[in-house]
Amino acid sequence: MTETDTAAIAAGIDDMYDAFLAGDTRRFDTHLHPEVTTWETHLPGPLRTRAELDAYRAQRDSAGARPALDRLAPEELRVDVWGDVAVARYVLVSVPAGGGQAQHSRVTDVMRRTDDGWRIAHHHAELVRAEAA
Repeated sequence: MTETDTAAIAAGIDDMYDAFLAGDTRRFDTHLHPEVTTWETHLPGPLRTRAELDAYRAQRDSAGARPALDRLAPEELRVDVWGDVAVARYVLVSVPAGGGQAQHSRVTDVMRRTDDGWRIAHHHAELVRAEAA
């Protein structure tokens, strides 16, 4: 593991969530491996392909259900790198627009090094708690 890899992964995760807040799906998607699987508490089951993720997002967005957030940020980030594979674990904190209860999710991202940098091959997030902001 190198500090350069760890820093690149941390910066990528930060940029991905900044892109989400900015509504920049194109930038967000640069952090995903083309074969990404996505498992999150709020999803309608595991999304096993990028096409399933894209279909879910299109349906969510067309229904006006894209979350509006004031904050979406990783905390307590820990990264381990083994060659061309890495695992990032963190608590993702989301705060609804206008305030309200912060939600905390435990996240594990399995990453692969590609010619274009580190990409998330598997994303797993579990909602663990909400608390007063």
